[in-house]
Amino acid sequence: MKKRPNVVFVLSDDQGAWAMGCAGNKDLKTPNLDRLAEEGVRFENFYCASPVCSPARATLVTGEMPSCHGIQDWLCGGNVDAWKYPELNKISEFNREDHAIDYLEGHKTYMEVLAENGYDCYLSGKWHLGDNVKKKKGFKKWFSIARGGCHYFMADTCEEGEVSLSDRYVTDLITEKALEYLDQEVSKEQPFYMSVHYTAPHSPWEAHEHQKPYLDLYRECEFQATPDLPVHPWQINTCPVGDTPQKRKENLTGYYAAISAMDAGIGKIVDKIREKGLEEDTIVIFTADNGMNMGHHGIWGKGNGTYPPNMFESAVKVPFIIKIPGTPYKGEVCSAMTSQYDVFPTMLELTGCKEEIQGKQPGRSMVSLLNHREEDRENRIVIYDEYGKTRMIKKGAYKYVHHYGGPTCEFYDLEKDPEETENLYESPAHQEIISRMKKEMEDWFERYTEEALDARKHDVTGLGQKTWCNKENAFAQQYEYYNHSKNDDKDAISG
Repeated sequence: MKKRPNVVFVLSDDQGAWAMGCAGNKDLKTPNLDRLAEEGVRFENFYCASPVCSPARATLVTGEMPSCHGIQDWLCGGNVDAWKYPELNKISEFNREDHAIDYLEGHKTYMEVLAENGYDCYLSGKWHLGDNVKKKKGFKKWFSIARGGCHYFMADTCEEGEVSLSDRYVTDLITEKALEYLDQEVSKEQPFYMSVHYTAPHSPWEAHEHQKPYLDLYRECEFQATPDLPVHPWQINTCPVGDTPQKRKENLTGYYAAISAMDAGIGKIVDKIREKGLEEDTIVIFTADNGMNMGHHGIWGKGNGTYPPNMFESAVKVPFIIKIPGTPYKGEVCSAMTSQYDVFPTMLELTGCKEEIQGKQPGRSMVSLLNHREEDRENRIVIYDEYGKTRMIKKGAYKYVHHYGGPTCEFYDLEKDPEETENLYESPAHQEIISRMKKEMEDWFERYTEEALDARKHDVTGLGQKTWCNKENAFAQQYEYYNHSKNDDKDAISG
């Protein structure tokens, strides 16, 4: 690559690391993601910073933890100035009292750094970090989703400040706008960065929300790649629960169909890059905002599928594939533990942009892990995660989850118990390691937390954040446990 490389960054919504064919899921059809993994490097231990949408997305673009950037739940408020867009009243879930808040004001994104260094930056898809209609600093072109989440047919899209409703399949719209940028905006002389942020495979998963050809791929599927377990006692009503064979099949069919439709779109984008003669100059990255339990541990939903939030591997581990032109290590799998807070410094090194990493940004570039064979790579063994009053440290095979002011904490030995079925928190044999890991976790968060934004001070229930987290009544509180009320009227587009 003679000039600075182009970067296409593809982000899915609610996709666990387990939900790809190349990750061993034999039920799921993802030929284009599988091809990307064959041509690049797949990280099998890449973790989200928080197992829910907006906090994870904010960490990806700022390199800061939720207790530093201040977004600690999915944003049910601050998405749009509702009074400006009466056409959105056609959507039943539209918050008619909403007003736009740029939650990342004062927090610099890596897109701003790239733009300052000569990159043209584009967005096609979901932003969901507040004031979604307004083009953010660093971006040349902006096509997004007004409220954050949306239905697959009847998406509220915004382009260059204009909001409209579309009856087109939203996955196709996002793909087509990315293809338009590649055809009409980018050039071989000017480096570009493009975010392609799909809403797939987030719920809703009912058949009428998805395209028949992709649903048909799974009509006869027995869905053996996902567990079929009793509903978890901590399950709350934030997600459609697959509590019957029929509902389980509907959920998994819709979820898998959404992934396959997105996979087809990714294939079109990669093919367009090749067609335009950009392949040798373009880095392609694929990842997700957070993981997803689709019956794993008896949970339906991500971290906020339960209260208190869960930190199971299925919720906190997400896909990460990177294809760099000219890399000699094609098709390799990197086992080193990495996180979304590592993306900021990684993006700077990949693009050659000089920007000093700030004291509240804990990440390290992943590039060194790409430049050596698996056996020669640096062995990163510690990772951290948080969601409200729940925090996690994973060190080697050990995982410790602390629920501040909540129920019994959790400790797992993932080498002996990879499915996290045996909580060893009360085990006398593990008290010393638990104590050490708790201290290490608290010392780490002390370094990377802004005191006023410390998530432990706020009772985040997973039902959404309405305003800045250091103000009164910032979070929705009235959650219900699934076992207490089997109410089918669940929010299908939260997070």
